[in-house]
Amino acid sequence: MAPYCEECRWNFLTGTATSYTPIAPANRPAGPPPAAPSAPSAPAAPAVPRDPFGYHDSRPSQVNRPAEPLGAEPTHHQAPPPYAAQAPAPPQPRADDDWVLSPPSQAEPPRPQGWTAHIGPDRDYFMAMMRRSGPEASGLNLPAYAPPKQLPLQGNQVAIGRRRHSTGEAPDIDLAVPPEDPGVSHQHAVLVQQPDGSWAVVDQNSTNGTTVNGGEEPIQPYVPVQLQDGDRVHVGAWTTITVRRG
Repeated sequence: MAPYCEECRWNFLTGTATSYTPIAPANRPAGPPPAAPSAPSAPAAPAVPRDPFGYHDSRPSQVNRPAEPLGAEPTHHQAPPPYAAQAPAPPQPRADDDWVLSPPSQAEPPRPQGWTAHIGPDRDYFMAMMRRSGPEASGLNLPAYAPPKQLPLQGNQVAIGRRRHSTGEAPDIDLAVPPEDPGVSHQHAVLVQQPDGSWAVVDQNSTNGTTVNGGEEPIQPYVPVQLQDGDRVHVGAWTTITVRRG
């Protein structure tokens, strides 16, 4: 029921042969194309108007062509392919891989370090005081032995001085404990904690003054002097207070 023959290109709708010349197969020897065969003997058919659809060689006929089978499309109820069931798990590192790095350990935050005062006689300071003092200092002697003393610096202020026997009032750093330093005033100086946690020394208008790090001149009264780790505060006749952090 095709409108024309695929081999000879005879158009049954128009009753004529088309001018299309089939391409010679690859195994056919080259030569002039064969002449179109004559129309087969058949009973005369009624005249049919020329094909209005314009059949030609560039577009094969779609008339009476069987439907091409289509692949079954999955419905919404069909299960997905096995590979889409779940995402592939990432590769697990092996112990023998060079690129495997251990996770960084959670380092503990640095703990605030406290300050400590180390108190004791200082021979160098005593000799410097003797050179600067008058004849009244000739009777002073450096203690032959004094146990080392340490005091953690806590609170906002640490008082330096000597106990008052009349009232029993004693400072935080009491230099009246043997060996007593006679050159220290009862309210000699104060160590004051700063906002950043460090400390400063303030002279309380003492009789013999306060020096820092072997200085020749005493610091001004009531004026804070910032201290660093390892700084030395000199008071009295021979006492040195060394502040250390940690």
